[in-house]
Formats: sequence, structure tokens, C-alpha cells
Amino acid sequence: MAAIVSVVLTVNGEQRAVSVRPAETLLSVLRNKLGLTGAKPGCLNGDCGACTVNVDGWPMKSCLMLGVEAVDKQIITIEGLKDEPIQHAFIENFAFQCGYCTPGFIMNCHALIQQHPNATDEKIREWLESNICRCTGYQEIEKAVKSVLNQ
Repeated sequence: MAAIVSVVLTVNGEQRAVSVRPAETLLSVLRNKLGLTGAKPGCLNGDCGACTVNVDGWPMKSCLMLGVEAVDKQIITIEGLKDEPIQHAFIENFAFQCGYCTPGFIMNCHALIQQHPNATDEKIREWLESNICRCTGYQEIEKAVKSVLNQ
């Protein structure tokens, strides 16, 4: 039987005690132990970005990070964003279709805006390459990011 360890994670500004298996991904911990289902399982190997959360201000594919690795880190999920400009920009620019990938894109774009407030078109496209949307083109998403950067 696998060992269970108790850890305290800081998620969306709150400390949360949780028991996890050492091999359990952050995605699994967030969804199955903490009830935060905004990060979506997609490829489960780091290719699609549907599970993107922000860890210490940087986008992280939560399927690639172990829950135990997140101790002493600041984790922000889509549920932790409250009224951020990028959320409004996605709506205003119709930067979604089915919506499955949207939380991951918003988390990635939020980090981009925080880390590169003067991002060039090239930088925006580079960051958007880390997430996949099968329903729509990326023009609306790029437009949403630019609308926030130009505020």
C-alpha cells in the first residue's frame, strides 16, 4: 500500500491541509482532494495546457507537478482569480468556444500579463503555444491578451 503524507498547500491564498500519496499529481490533489475542478484533465502528459495553474506567479501544468512539490508554493487556480481583467477580456473578445481549455488559457494569459506587462506580439504567441484549443483559432485569445496589455 502506498504511503500517505499530510501536507499543507497554499491554494488561492488559503492554507489547506490535505493527505496525498507522494506520486499524486497536483492536478489530482486540486480536483479530487480540494474540489477545485477548474483545472481540467486533458492529455495528462503536459502537452495541452488544460490543467494550467499558476505556481509562484508562473504557469504550471498541474499534471506534471506532484502535489508534494507544491508545499511552500503559492498556487492560484482559476477559482482563485476574482474579477481579473483577463477574465473580462476573454468574454468581451469571444476568446472561447466549448470552454474546456479556457481555464488553462486564462491562467497562462494571467501569468503572461503579470510577468511580461509589455509583451510583444511574438512573446504573446510564444506563450500561447503552450496551450491547445481544438475548437477555435487563437486570434480571439491573442486579442483578449492585447486588450489587457493596452489598458
